Amino acid sequence: MNNHKVVFAWLVFCLSLASPGFAALPHLAGQPYPPTLAPMLEKILPGVVNISIKTRVRAQENPLFNDPFFRRFFNVPNVPRERELQSAGSGVVVDAKHGYVLTNNHVVHNADEIKVTLRDGRDYIAKVIGTDPEADLAVVQVNAKNLTAVPIADSDSLRIGDFVVAIGNPFGLGQTVTSGIVSALGRSGLGIEGYEDFIQTDASINPGNSGGALVNLNGELIGINTAILGPNRGNVGIGFAIPSHMAKEIMSQLVRYGEVRRGQLGIIIQDLTPELADAFGAKLRKGVVVSQVVEGLSADTAGVHSGDVVVAVNGKPIANAAQLRNAIGLQEIGEVVELDIVRNGQRKPIKVKIARAKHDKLSGEKLSRRLQGAVFGSIESGHPLAGRIQGVEALEVKPRSMAWHAGIREADIIVSVNRNPVTSLAEMQSAFDGNRGRILLNIRRGNNGLFLVIR
Repeated sequence: MNNHKVVFAWLVFCLSLASPGFAALPHLAGQPYPPTLAPMLEKILPGVVNISIKTRVRAQENPLFNDPFFRRFFNVPNVPRERELQSAGSGVVVDAKHGYVLTNNHVVHNADEIKVTLRDGRDYIAKVIGTDPEADLAVVQVNAKNLTAVPIADSDSLRIGDFVVAIGNPFGLGQTVTSGIVSALGRSGLGIEGYEDFIQTDASINPGNSGGALVNLNGELIGINTAILGPNRGNVGIGFAIPSHMAKEIMSQLVRYGEVRRGQLGIIIQDLTPELADAFGAKLRKGVVVSQVVEGLSADTAGVHSGDVVVAVNGKPIANAAQLRNAIGLQEIGEVVELDIVRNGQRKPIKVKIARAKHDKLSGEKLSRRLQGAVFGSIESGHPLAGRIQGVEALEVKPRSMAWHAGIREADIIVSVNRNPVTSLAEMQSAFDGNRGRILLNIRRGNNGLFLVIR
């Protein structure tokens, strides 16, 4: 009986080690029981800051209030026509010497005042060094001494299952730490940003965490917390962070130029499907098909052909169109990249120079009085459908303009006019020339297609 009792006790002990509560704790070498993240966090928490924003917006008012007769007759007092909005977010000190803080663009967008609060309670008014709306990153600067910078790790070394810690300012509560694992890597096609290569994590991320740090167990920055997927803006264990390798490349351009200077290769691309692989006789499972080469641009000059399959950029494998866009989007204008392409079953390298993107624009009024308030142009590199669809993009649409009332919205892509495909401003202008009747537009909006009749 004694032996049976010993065996039973051993089984109970083993099961207790395998319980979810214990398994959720990461193993930290050299640390006594119970395991703790405190020593690592004590080093880096001063490097994660709270950011509060003040924005002045014009208050909505009745048009009658602008009528002097109405105001005088009814003795309407003068009221402020602007109101102040406040919001909260997070940021990460990445350069203590220069006071650079990395955060999300949507945290500081249109801010009239940006206040950075350090963990020790010090407050500073920050200035914007540069922003990149397409990747949703921004760099702001504070004039402060004795800052703590969070060291940056290479996010390319991450693996699914690695333990991570999220630090930020959820719901404006103040600095908060949550933990979890890397749930997935290379998430794209979500329509959140123009350039997507997200780390997915189940570490709790909530509104206010935006711009905060995602770190590994060594206390190194591996991502900038950016977005969540869940009902009512609440956390359900699906959060997304911009990987540090992307953030670092973009940050360097923001510091140097105040913007990201993206170029283009001059190709239209699409994902390689099994059907396309069979059609091209390519024994490949992953890659990007060049569906069109724009005449006279870099790829054409370098010798890229329609039907080529891009499988790597600068030696790094490329699985889909989103990865290729990200890889090119991180390169500066004038740099030369090496594309590994497969043509007729043979793999060969081709060097292509990144060229400056051309963004011709055309006022909607020049097409038709009915399109007043809109500005059209070539599809910008940051558009989620760039490289995947041909057409003309609505770059700007003024609210309550004629184009807006007609149903056109910013970022819409017009793919045909009166059922005739349009791939350039010239083709779109030709379709409108002399047409005073109804115009039928086929529009791609996000992942949806629709028709609009312009009367």
